[in-house]
Amino acid sequence: MKAKYALKALIHMAQTEAATLPSKQIAEAENIPQKFLDNILQELRQNGIVDSKRGIFGGYYLARDPKDIFLGDIIRIIDGPLAPIRCASLTAYQKCDDCVDETACHLRRLMLDVRNAMSAILDGRCLADLVAAPDLLRTA
Repeated sequence: MKAKYALKALIHMAQTEAATLPSKQIAEAENIPQKFLDNILQELRQNGIVDSKRGIFGGYYLARDPKDIFLGDIIRIIDGPLAPIRCASLTAYQKCDDCVDETACHLRRLMLDVRNAMSAILDGRCLADLVAAPDLLRTA
């Protein structure tokens, strides 16, 4: 849910012509609990995806062009590695305690395929793609 909310907020920001958007406005427009959204926006700000401006006309804005914000990066920032199990992760690899020979592990090979397929899709699409073709992000 957290990554979905992050993507919805970023799409809203990319579609809005305002220089900055208060989190309350984004939360109301996208039906996201504001405190939850505030935490998400803080994580995105710490990772250079959005920035913020204080003051009466303050709020959040995209820190990068939507063509330079890849969905895989957002998912990793918000939810962590794409791999379903740690031994299949490229960014947070950890050997399984119960695995005798990871090179022969059928489950690991399957999960590497899953991770690679997810990465191919998410790292190949950017925020601009979702703004141009909103049906790419289907709501569950």
